[in-house]
Amino acid sequence: MTTIAIQPQIARRLFTVAEYMAMGEAGILHEDEHVELLGGEIIQMAAIGNRHLFCTDSLTTLLVPALVGHAIVRVQGSIQLDDYGMPEPDIVLLRPRPDYHAETATPEDVLLLIEVADSSLEYDYGPKSEFYAAAGITEMWIANLRTGEVEARTDPVGTEYTAIRTIPTDGSINPQAFPDVTLLLSEFMPPANA
Repeated sequence: MTTIAIQPQIARRLFTVAEYMAMGEAGILHEDEHVELLGGEIIQMAAIGNRHLFCTDSLTTLLVPALVGHAIVRVQGSIQLDDYGMPEPDIVLLRPRPDYHAETATPEDVLLLIEVADSSLEYDYGPKSEFYAAAGITEMWIANLRTGEVEARTDPVGTEYTAIRTIPTDGSINPQAFPDVTLLLSEFMPPANA
């Protein structure tokens, strides 16, 4: 007689945003740890390299003066997607609101979300994009440091963006919310082979 071992179902314990925040306040999650909460799971993020920093810094330098009085440019700060998600995108353009000191930014506040991706590319294109679409983030850009291109994703339906366009390294891009703001990729993307 053959014996087959039956393994019990393995249940994962998901964390809420409130629990995640309490862990941070209690010192369980250290300030120098680069983590975020997505789908109830605490995700350890990759270290940020010089090319990533260059792209983020350059985008910030371009966006802040162009959007003064029209949007808040948040750099590597959190937004609350739902009760189980609090990611820290590289850049978010937020609707101006006077109470961000007391209330967390939510998808309704997001005008544009930008992820700069190299080692996290597959994660940003896959699960992270799905969470953003499901939350109703209307526009997401992925700055692909491997190719030097930017992928603009819009029109979320369910967990997918139904409109996706790729902007080449010699191209330009405009946020949907601010069509008069034109960014040349050459101004913020480091050379793909550098």
